[in-house]
Amino acid sequence: MLKKMRNFDGAPGCSMEAALHILGGKWKGVILYHLFTDGTLRFSELFRALRGVNQRLLTKQLRELEEDGLITRTVFPVVPPRVEYALTSEGRTLHDLIMGLSVWGREWLERRGMRTADQEDFDALKKAGEQTEAKSVAS
Repeated sequence: MLKKMRNFDGAPGCSMEAALHILGGKWKGVILYHLFTDGTLRFSELFRALRGVNQRLLTKQLRELEEDGLITRTVFPVVPPRVEYALTSEGRTLHDLIMGLSVWGREWLERRGMRTADQEDFDALKKAGEQTEAKSVAS
């Protein structure tokens, strides 16, 4: 059993509350999405990928994801300092959820005639979403 890394104010009322406590935060899902699509990333690469986030908030959300066991932070002893973030095995279990949310978000935008600033490869997103749907139907 994994130890609890970050405290709840009290016992979560339900499993959804626990999940949202871990994944809540404007940038956490986006951070995980970029780690899934781009692999291991340096802080500066994540900062550039997340339009509108400030360094302080990005650092805070990365620390929380690390405390919750979803990502690892590797510091390399070089000058200038190099820090890389990668998904843990537990973090990788969120693949279908995160990619499914991305597909849903893209379809939601398209139904309204909108688009993202960076158009993702929709074929890759749909493939990830179809894998998610196939697994949920099989369950």
